[in-house]
Amino acid sequence: MNDTPPDPLPDPSPPETTPTARLRPPERRVSRRAIGVWTVRLLVGGLFLTALLTAAAWALTSLGWTWPPVWVREYAPLVPVVYGTYALLRVAIVPSWRYRVHRWEVAADVIYTRSGWLSRTWQLVPVNRLQTVDHTQGWLERLFTVATLEVQTASYAGSSTIEGLDAEEARRLSEDLAVRAGTLRDDAT
Repeated sequence: MNDTPPDPLPDPSPPETTPTARLRPPERRVSRRAIGVWTVRLLVGGLFLTALLTAAAWALTSLGWTWPPVWVREYAPLVPVVYGTYALLRVAIVPSWRYRVHRWEVAADVIYTRSGWLSRTWQLVPVNRLQTVDHTQGWLERLFTVATLEVQTASYAGSSTIEGLDAEEARRLSEDLAVRAGTLRDDAT
């Protein structure tokens, strides 16, 4: 005799499904002038490192040092040439590619950003969770009349940065977000 109870009948009701949001690219692009900022930053960094590598290669080949291996002294002049070529390619490609990828959008209740030119970061920051809204503009950004908008929440993962906005648009947006965040926070209490 088998005293085990029979298997229960399956539930005929359909399983509950949780609606999922589908990510779409944010609608707005950063200012086209951001390409200039990114180009100058990469160019200055590339020139500095190429000059540093050139000085190191000169020291290895001209100062008569015997402690570095022979193959290091022989190939040292190639290092700045290889890096300089890489830096020029990077300056030519990265800023325009980055412009095509970086997008942002501010909806009624969320700030939505997408960034990254090789690996992408999609970020949704609820407006009612904002703690600070910062509008910054370094000397290079002032030169190109662009700015960076930083929104921060209590958690590190909830903070977001939109780099390369038109300076006037960034100012208006920071003021609007600060007011909206205060209004939404007051409504929640």
